[in-house]
Amino acid sequence: MNHLAHAVLAGPDDDLILGGLLGDFVHGPVPTGLRRGVERGIRLHRAIDVYTDGHPVVVELRRLFDPPFRRYAGILLDIWFDHLLARDFARWSNTPLATYSEALLALLRRHATELPADMRGFVAYMQRNDLPAAYADAAMIGRALAGVGTRLSRANPLHEALPLLLERDAALREGFEAFFPQLQTFARAWLADMAARD
Repeated sequence: MNHLAHAVLAGPDDDLILGGLLGDFVHGPVPTGLRRGVERGIRLHRAIDVYTDGHPVVVELRRLFDPPFRRYAGILLDIWFDHLLARDFARWSNTPLATYSEALLALLRRHATELPADMRGFVAYMQRNDLPAAYADAAMIGRALAGVGTRLSRANPLHEALPLLLERDAALREGFEAFFPQLQTFARAWLADMAARD
């Protein structure tokens, strides 16, 4: 899953959201000294990624992509899922997308000193591009994929992927609508289990 989905799945707690977003920028062991909620948010992020990668719906959706895109199907699905979530945000949240996006950026600004340098750079990119709200715009998804492609170590076709995603939009949306409620249930159960251990 991508940034918007991780934030939504973390629920209303600011530290869980912050940890959920940090998850893409913290690799290896979870750093010590973090607030419990932030640490838990990072661990939730990782649990969500494992659950997503092994889910039968997601496995089946990856098969929609032929080489050379098959190798990058995980990236394509993660980012397109954020597009689908943003595009139909009222279905998944009681908060309007623009309001949610502004609050998320405000949260990241408030905690800027806690963020690693590469994440601070990403927050600046988010602000310049009105993310995550702009994920509702397919053209923004094309630019995001091209940006991800430039950060990968090998040559890749991500900058050419948007037409492919648009062609498969109906199947991807159907899969997302089947999968995301199950992922929400998983995240709530994971958080409840962690709370029960406190």
